[in-house]
Amino acid sequence: MTNTLTMPLAVEQARSTKLCRFCGAQLQHTFVDLGMSPLCETYPAAAELNRGETYYPLHVYVCSECFLVQLEEFESGENIFSDYAYFSSYSDSWLKHCEKYCAGMVERFGLTSDSFVVEVASNDGYLLQYFLQEGIPILGIEPAANVAKVATEKGIPTLVRFFGADLARELAREGQSADLLAGNNVLAQVPDLNDFVEGLKILLKPDGVLTLEFPHLLQLIRRNEFDTIYHEHYSYFSLLTTVKILEAHGLRVFDVEELASHGGSLRVFACRIETGLRVTSPAVRKVLEDEEQARLNSIDGYKSFGRRVRQTKLAFVEFLIQATKEGKSIAGYGAPGKSATLLQYCGVGKDLIAYTVDRSPHKQGRFLPGSHIPIYHPDRIAETKPDYVVILPWNLKDEIMQQLQFIREWGGRFVVPIPEVAVY
Repeated sequence: MTNTLTMPLAVEQARSTKLCRFCGAQLQHTFVDLGMSPLCETYPAAAELNRGETYYPLHVYVCSECFLVQLEEFESGENIFSDYAYFSSYSDSWLKHCEKYCAGMVERFGLTSDSFVVEVASNDGYLLQYFLQEGIPILGIEPAANVAKVATEKGIPTLVRFFGADLARELAREGQSADLLAGNNVLAQVPDLNDFVEGLKILLKPDGVLTLEFPHLLQLIRRNEFDTIYHEHYSYFSLLTTVKILEAHGLRVFDVEELASHGGSLRVFACRIETGLRVTSPAVRKVLEDEEQARLNSIDGYKSFGRRVRQTKLAFVEFLIQATKEGKSIAGYGAPGKSATLLQYCGVGKDLIAYTVDRSPHKQGRFLPGSHIPIYHPDRIAETKPDYVVILPWNLKDEIMQQLQFIREWGGRFVVPIPEVAVY
């Protein structure tokens, strides 16, 4: 006789089984649980505020086999990235970073007008424009049509497609294999890692070079950068795990650079495993040893993060409440994706931060997801003269504090919430 009590339980257990998106192992260990949050790049308009928003869990797991830190996929990349609100060119410091990258790659790998550079997730042409200026043939691949349109208007050839193995085969058959293949801050946004990385291998010329930039998990942990976790970022990478993923698809890491961008990033250089041209740099061993010392090759290295996140939440909320009690006015600067995680997890709304501002006209006049804090043009700060300006894209705090030095005229001060509350 069928046991009607245990059968539904077995079905429920099967449905709740979560598997690593790289190695397929069962996910059993929590890295951090940030509660529920809407998609961070949705920015509702005024007419949409009363329609409700869809919230998803921000429960992050770590795989005990490959140590990939990851979220479940609740929304497909097609739903998130086909029409996107993030334009890379609105940060001056990021543009300088990319111009420097271009000059470095041209010099190091001898790129000329006979070379071919491809960028996956090329956004608004923020990076490829510098290769174009050097007369190097380029191709951008960008799934968001609204963002790709801006790149095309700059004269940057842009293919509006999602990247994967099938597209890579099409391009390779058409003779568009890459001497240099770049992927800046895209690896985290890929739900099907294996298909994506296989595509990178296929599109790379036999002696070509792949560079990937992504926030470094080691720095995320050390600097308490929990707000960089959101649904658009499916995965979070150490070099240890990145090496495993690339090697599984026939790619070898031969160099790595530690960067200051996005709160601490890695730039990984890889080539085909069969290529004997590239000698492995000592920097690879150095970063791997740093990760091993932090125990990122053991579940133990991931256990304390959630506790520190809760402490930061309490300190940030306490500061905002105390400042409000004292009659101080508080505004925000920036409307980055990370602000949705920070404010939603901390339960902060416009009762504590009256508004925020952003240079992107695509966000102005809209509202932050979840908190519904209004987004204005940066001129709003000079008009209202807040006592405190909370810098939400804290990774750009030096650039922003320089731009807003004028708030000192009325005694205004800056607040940076991560890694811990600091007032400048």
